[in-house]
Amino acid sequence: MNTPDRIAPFVQRANSLPAMPEVAQKLLLSFDRDNLSLPELAGLIARDQALSSKVLRLANSARYSPSRTVGTLPEAAASLGLRALRDLTLSACMAGAFPAVPMFDRLEFWRGTLAVAAYAQPIARALGLDEDTAYLGGLVLRTGRILMLLQDPSNTLLAERQAVDLDTLIDYEMAQMGCSHPEVSASLARHWRFPDALVTAFLAAAEPMATRPFNRLGAALRLASVVADCRERDEPVHYGLRATHPALITHLQLDLEWLEAHLPDHRLATAGVEDLMH
Repeated sequence: MNTPDRIAPFVQRANSLPAMPEVAQKLLLSFDRDNLSLPELAGLIARDQALSSKVLRLANSARYSPSRTVGTLPEAAASLGLRALRDLTLSACMAGAFPAVPMFDRLEFWRGTLAVAAYAQPIARALGLDEDTAYLGGLVLRTGRILMLLQDPSNTLLAERQAVDLDTLIDYEMAQMGCSHPEVSASLARHWRFPDALVTAFLAAAEPMATRPFNRLGAALRLASVVADCRERDEPVHYGLRATHPALITHLQLDLEWLEAHLPDHRLATAGVEDLMH
């Protein structure tokens, strides 16, 4: 794991980012509520005109395939349902929360991030975890990479160039900078007042089998990231997971055949990413 002095500059960079929009903050609080209603959620989104426009574009994307054009937030709420509308809104908030970064392919990054979030849900289901929390975790897990690019672009890019083999980026980040992007993501999550369970999960995702006590959500997020990369490379998911995390698969008693059968189509998992960028 990192030493405090190595991660301190990235923590400072995280703390320099603006607070999350009011809508996102209220949605984060809603994870602890059972009574959030669709009209209330639509009303929250409507307070932010730019966010409302982005949410409507996403609601009409291939990812959600509405039977007819969705023209208003109440229609989006009725068409998508509470879970999908909340996930979609948080995706839009996250994508708009970061400044421009030189030498950074935003489209590729958020394509991968949407995939991690989408794949975190069936993994969470298999492990008896909350799927909404897992989706949010998937949206945030890789965002530490953006802060690392902002703070130390040369070493961050070097680590990315070296990480040719599947799921080796964290190892190269540790070698170059003494910390990894899930740990930096945890600092960002603290700044944005995410649930403590997610902050702990991001830290655990860096080294799932070494974390004590063992953190199932952190393990799920790390595996979701591997699945996303396997799908992007068009490699078999079961092979990639067994090659990179055999001990973790055994510890979780994860049924890889069941998982592959319940993963969403990769095109749908990444659909709508262009709308996130506008």
